[in-house]
Amino acid sequence: MKTYLVGGAVRDRLLGRPTQDHDWVVVGASPEAMVARGFLPVGRDFPVFLHPQTKEEYALARTERKSGRGYHGFVFQATPGVSLEEDLARRDLTINAMAQGEDGALVDPYGGRQDLNARVLRHVSPAFGEDPVRILRLARFAARLPDFTVAPDTAALMRRMVDEGEADHLVAERVWQELARGLMEVRPSRMFEVLRDCGALARLLPEVDRLWGVPQRADYHPEVDTGVHLMMVLDMSARLEASLSVRFACLCHDLGKGTTPADVLPRHLGHEGRSAKLLKDVCERLRVPNECRELADVVAREHGNIHRSTELSAAATVRLLERLDAFRKPQRLPDILLACECDARGRLGFEDSTYQPATALPLALKACQSVDTAQLAAQAIARGQKGAAIADVIQQARTQALASLRPSQPHDEDKTQ
Repeated sequence: MKTYLVGGAVRDRLLGRPTQDHDWVVVGASPEAMVARGFLPVGRDFPVFLHPQTKEEYALARTERKSGRGYHGFVFQATPGVSLEEDLARRDLTINAMAQGEDGALVDPYGGRQDLNARVLRHVSPAFGEDPVRILRLARFAARLPDFTVAPDTAALMRRMVDEGEADHLVAERVWQELARGLMEVRPSRMFEVLRDCGALARLLPEVDRLWGVPQRADYHPEVDTGVHLMMVLDMSARLEASLSVRFACLCHDLGKGTTPADVLPRHLGHEGRSAKLLKDVCERLRVPNECRELADVVAREHGNIHRSTELSAAATVRLLERLDAFRKPQRLPDILLACECDARGRLGFEDSTYQPATALPLALKACQSVDTAQLAAQAIARGQKGAAIADVIQQARTQALASLRPSQPHDEDKTQ
């Protein structure tokens, strides 16, 4: 019975990166032997155990054989006779198919260290093509290691997998899991570039894929191409260390531009409403968590008005804050504004610009919050007013409170680009 550190921990040690999770493979053992040593069995599909002290995962060396379509179509074999090399052969990338023995010696049968040095993401064996999740994982690693390139033979294999329909069998939960992890990497744009290159993005997120090649007004967007803009926005969200919900909102904020009629391009009037509608389809299909879904919906609908909020009158600003639900959920406003800032700065030549609404709208909200709404409501009720009439009284008071802070007022209107 021998134990080896495997996978990401070995890779990251060789890269000089901090290691967080440690995965172990045990060769020459049976489930009974592991239990006898105090390990707790937790694996559902194959023998995985938790160490009695460290609680780290220890898996018996295993092989796998394709038995059907998609992620679950595998039969596993874990016996004392399975070698370390056989276990490593079933892994996705060569840089993840290395092991380190208890004596510190590196076991590298598939050239992982060489590919690390060459900055290449390469599949271990043709078995890569049996699991469509590996397309997502490779794309995620491209976002984590943005200076790595995809080996040509690996890129060709991924394209064949997509063409043969393997990616169509991915389950929604796994797609969202990998997508969410990729969004949180150092350069999320790389994930989408890799998925787009192999054709998987068109299958998984056609609403995003169709944005490339769609022009925008050069005076607003010097980068012109909507897909290029989206990648700049995502990388800005990483630069500003945004949360997952903010990064997902960035991903979906301009979906409607992909459905703008050709005869009105490069203008995109009303794209915000179309973006919100397409976002709903994406969220239902991928079963996106409510926190991400709700923030993305607000940003999709209102990012244009937020960008122009410093030009709005006090009355229009109050109405905007109402649509943002900022009076009921003030804690959400910073995330909304951060997503909009990523959008504004995710443009060619605007990367280091100052985003004025990020300062102005919180001040406007603070001014409105100075209004004693409970007292106003009580007074309105005493006058016999109800419902909408009370809401109007409160809205007017908030408008007056905000107007008192501004020396002059622009026209009372919401402008739409």
